[in-house]
Amino acid sequence: MSLFRKLPGVIIAEFDSTASLLHAAEKMSKEGYKKYDCHSPFPIHGMDQAMKLKRSPMGYIIGTMGTIGMIGMLALTYWTNTYGYQMVISGKEYFSWQAFIPVIFAITILLSAFGAFFGMLALNKLPQLFNPIFGSDRFAKVTNDGFFVSVEADDPMYDEAKVKSFLESIGGKNVEVVKIK
Repeated sequence: MSLFRKLPGVIIAEFDSTASLLHAAEKMSKEGYKKYDCHSPFPIHGMDQAMKLKRSPMGYIIGTMGTIGMIGMLALTYWTNTYGYQMVISGKEYFSWQAFIPVIFAITILLSAFGAFFGMLALNKLPQLFNPIFGSDRFAKVTNDGFFVSVEADDPMYDEAKVKSFLESIGGKNVEVVKIK
């Protein structure tokens, strides 16, 4: 995987409302497009189902990292106290696990946080320092009141003329081809 993902271009279309954007997402996924995205200034309920997106694996990544942290720290404290540095303190047995709960918990949370941070970076394909979509002046509306669908040029079904006509047929306005200059 390259650190910098280069897209040759993108086609964007503007939609009037959340309902029309949701309808467009359903049509895009039904038509078979894979590398498209829907952009809005706020989350839209049902968009994941309309785009047929899979559930995120972040929960598994975070849970695995937390379990590794917990087991690893438990093993380290066990080995340290029973084999590495055997000391009898206050008449307790060599491995008194109750004393190590705070540090085991802290390492569990630390590794879970690392898993969340680096997992998010990997799954979002970051850093992506540039995307051709930002070359469109109209796309600036997405942070306030714009609803857009973008189709990447590396989509298997990408054909500029067909994508433009399809986006217009499902209600897209101001269809624009944005290429890297």
